Amino acid sequence: MEVPFNRPTKEQIRELPVYQGVDLANIVVVTNKAEAIAAVSELIKHSVLGFDTESKPTFKKGEVSSGPHLIQLSCLSKTFIFPTIFPEAVEETAQVLSNASIKKVGFGLADDKKIILQKFGIKVENTLELSSKVQKFTGVKQKVGARVAVAMLFGQRLTKSAQTSNWAAFPLQDYQLKYAANDSYSALCVEIEIEKSNNSFV
Repeated sequence: MEVPFNRPTKEQIRELPVYQGVDLANIVVVTNKAEAIAAVSELIKHSVLGFDTESKPTFKKGEVSSGPHLIQLSCLSKTFIFPTIFPEAVEETAQVLSNASIKKVGFGLADDKKIILQKFGIKVENTLELSSKVQKFTGVKQKVGARVAVAMLFGQRLTKSAQTSNWAAFPLQDYQLKYAANDSYSALCVEIEIEKSNNSFV
């Protein structure tokens, strides 16, 4: 039996409890090649990963973003954050991002894929855009972003308080790490929840 979903309003989402997601202890910031090799060896064990990027926002008309400044990859136990100021670490992510056997799930991935290819020459393979998948699953009329998806599927509020912070800064503050990690981690949780409901997630 299908569960009916109603798209929540912004006001309704504001009333929901905050989505906790990843503990800080399970967020790994990767800053060198050795750490990246260790991260990749963990990530390639999984067939599905949450994926996202963060870029320092632009505020002036005509200003071009210099991002991405972070690449996030999540499995259920950990989220790995790759600040792009460490090119040797980013280089290792190609083993995951270009691996067609590993599905990368997230919201708004077209832009993420484009900027990663432009800046690092890494072609991201086997991605799944959750906006349309959640829309189809819930039966709502418009495409769904991460915040609405988390509200509908988990009854929680994905905080966006760090969205316009400086992602080019290093080291990042704890609230930035939580925000960035939860962007990719919540996407993975959404994918698992839908597939669980469809009885096809392995």
